[in-house]
Order: sequence, then C-alpha cells, then structure tokens
Amino acid sequence: MHDILKSLILSLVEGVTEFLPISSTGHLILVNKWVQFSGTFSNSFNVIIQFGAILSVIVLYWHKLYPFSSKKSKLERDASLDIWKKVIVGFIPAMVLGFLFGDFIEEKLFNPTTVAVMLIIGGIAILLLEKRSGSFKINSFGELTYKNAFLIGLIQCIAMIPGTSRSASTIIGAMLRGTSREIAAEFSFFLAIPTMAGATAFSLLKNGLSISGGEWITLLSGVFFSFLIAMAVISFFMNYIKKHDFKLFAYYRIVLGVVVLLFFSKF
Repeated sequence: MHDILKSLILSLVEGVTEFLPISSTGHLILVNKWVQFSGTFSNSFNVIIQFGAILSVIVLYWHKLYPFSSKKSKLERDASLDIWKKVIVGFIPAMVLGFLFGDFIEEKLFNPTTVAVMLIIGGIAILLLEKRSGSFKINSFGELTYKNAFLIGLIQCIAMIPGTSRSASTIIGAMLRGTSREIAAEFSFFLAIPTMAGATAFSLLKNGLSISGGEWITLLSGVFFSFLIAMAVISFFMNYIKKHDFKLFAYYRIVLGVVVLLFFSKF
C-alpha cells in the first residue's frame, strides 16, 4: 500500500478517535497492523499527526483560549488566562511521567493485547462512572480548582498505556471530581494541547533528522487531514454529549476489545 494512502487512512483514524473516549493510540496500533505501516518513521508519524488534532482545538476554541484579544473585556481575558493556568497545572504529571517512562511503555506495552484489555477496562470504567454520576458541582472553568486540575492531569497519565484513551481518562478524572460532561470534555481538549505538543516536539527532536523528504510529505499530509477530520469530530462530540451520556462509547470499547482479543488469540 502506498505511504500516502496509509497516511490518509491513519489520519482518518487519528482525527476521528483523538477526542472521543475510545483511544486514538490504540486504534492506530491496530490499524498499523492492517496497513503494515511499521518502523521508526511509523512511530514518529503516529505521534506527530496528533499535531493536526491540536490545531483543530486551537482554531475552534480560539476566542475562549486567546487571552490577548483587544475585543475581550478584562473579565474575559482573565478567564482565558485562568484556563491556561489550570491546563499547565494539569499537564505537569504527564510531562514528568512521560519523560521518565515514555520509552519503556512504548517498548513493552504498544501491542494489540494491551490495547484490547485497556479498551475493555476503560469501557467498564465509563459505565460505572455513568451509573454513579449525579448532579455536577463544577459547571464552569472558574469553578475548577487548581487541585482538581492537577488530579485530573494525574489521572490522565493512565492513558500512557495504549488502549486507555487520553480523552477517556481525562473525562473520567474530571467527572469524578464533579465536573459536568461539557466541562470534562473541553478540559480534555485543552489539556491535549501541551500534552500532544510536547509529545510531537520530543518525537521531532528524537527522529526529525532521520525523516526523508518523501516521509515529510507523508507526514505533513497526515497532519493536514487529521486537522480537518478532528474539527468535524469535536463539533459532533460536543453536540452529542449535550443530549447523551458516554455509554455508547463504553459499549463500543468493550465490543472492540473482545473482538481484538479473540482475533489475536486465534492468530
């Protein structure tokens, strides 16, 4: 299969799954097996195309995130800065633990079996969360404390295990701390910006010089398509959770996890 076609397939998977609580990394590992995209470049590609998803968040939430607009009141500028402060606090655990254990986890746990098991565990966790969820105490970012931001970021680190889902772990962590579904989802989007930007920068520093001209074309096309697809998915997801809970995603995770376990136990 031509690398550009592989890039389009993987970008589609990344754009669709990055911000849904179903594990983009897990899906990329599984699809990589199918399209036979492997090696050092494929590992870098899977990380760097997430930059396109980051850009989609920045574009869609520019007014909410950009604190220096002259069109904003002082109250609005302070609210934007407050979001960034809490995002940075939430990012600290992932930065530290990713630096310490990132290579080990990638070497030992990036396999279909781990993905399948974590898909199932995460699905069950979401169902349990929805069963216990009641009234929400935190319905705005102003009500989210720095302590809660840090704890949500700490729970996000579970997603270093592929198949867990960074989005799912962040949303579960946020809702356990009492946030509404909308605030939990948006905080998972915003927390993705430094988390994935850091992962992208690290991957480029580590492998950027070894990427060939043709591979750069493949990589940039992947970033572009993941950006476009993620834009549409974020809009869909936020409209969906205004009327629905997360149970559909939980059932999908469990079914996919069981199918993957059966497939790889057979072969």
